[in-house]
Amino acid sequence: MDRLDNTVRPYAWGSTTAIPALLGTEPTGEPQAEMWMGAHPGAPSRTARGTLDAVIAAAPEQELGTATVTRFGPRLPFLLKILAAGAPLSLQVHPDLEQAREGYDDEERRGVPADAPHRNYKDANHKPELICALTEFDGLCGFRAPAGTAALLDGLGVPSLKPYADLLRAHPEDAALREVLTAVLTADPDGMSRTVTETAAACARLGGVYAPYADIAHHYPGDPGVLAALLLNHVRLQPGEALYLGAGVPHAYLNGLGVEIMANSDNVLRCGLTPKHVDVPELLRVVRFRPAGPGVLRPEAAPDGEEVYETPIDEFRLSRHVLPEGAPARDLTRPAPQILLCTAGTVRAGGQELTPGASVFVPAGEKTELSGTGTVFRATVRV
Repeated sequence: MDRLDNTVRPYAWGSTTAIPALLGTEPTGEPQAEMWMGAHPGAPSRTARGTLDAVIAAAPEQELGTATVTRFGPRLPFLLKILAAGAPLSLQVHPDLEQAREGYDDEERRGVPADAPHRNYKDANHKPELICALTEFDGLCGFRAPAGTAALLDGLGVPSLKPYADLLRAHPEDAALREVLTAVLTADPDGMSRTVTETAAACARLGGVYAPYADIAHHYPGDPGVLAALLLNHVRLQPGEALYLGAGVPHAYLNGLGVEIMANSDNVLRCGLTPKHVDVPELLRVVRFRPAGPGVLRPEAAPDGEEVYETPIDEFRLSRHVLPEGAPARDLTRPAPQILLCTAGTVRAGGQELTPGASVFVPAGEKTELSGTGTVFRATVRV
């Protein structure tokens, strides 16, 4: 078992206080957005044996187990993070596996440099993800039914929004959503900036259901992503609740602290709320224009006390152990790699004492018992 020393990424949207509060450290005044736990080459966790990606590469079957290597190759299939949003992240979608492979192969054939700002596909993998709230957590997830969005736009009383509301009512749901998102992202920039400014003022004046969109507009004045965001469901997670984001589902995290897990990929198509590249044709190829509620997940309790967040993919499996005072030790031994992350209390995993923010990597098959009083998130794979 390896104790992990993890990198904190200082993205501009990060909270300056949430991760330091969890870790019990002093804020630096700089944003601390994500703490990465895993073997992603961009910021692999460090262990006493070397970086985790190097440890796994040296003996993949020993570290990951034969079944994991056979199914996913000689790499850790998931990346675990603590995510602390102090401002809205970009509005984005992720490709499915086939789209990712096609897009990656196409950019490779065309010789698009891997670090080019207009490159869409950093790898050939998909990027399903799950976010579980540690505090109240606000986000946008999935398209609202077009009729509901048309009514929301009408309520703002902004004349330049009427054509979008009319489009939402004039077509079948899937076609209406595609028409409006395309119109928003291809509109004249000056005219769109004026519409967004008027919309932001109306959202701020009315508050209530419009308040999250007013805050988005405050952070991204004039950005067409503000109107794209109005097409999506706003959701507020309570601690312990989660969202699963599958391929093609537009989403954005707005505010709060959470545990995030994803397939080990960096493929993102952006819709707005960002100064980064927005590839409208490729985005429209990937987005799934189907209205649906955000689908809040709550953990399902197993007989041994493990609480599992069920998802339809195999690259990761996230669960939670909440150990009350005096609880017997729990056997976590598993024929697959695991990362254990403490988020509350003091627990022992093997010979390691974990306090909030501390984590360990457990190789496949290693005997592991969990004891103490606190909360531990367990990340592994389905094999």
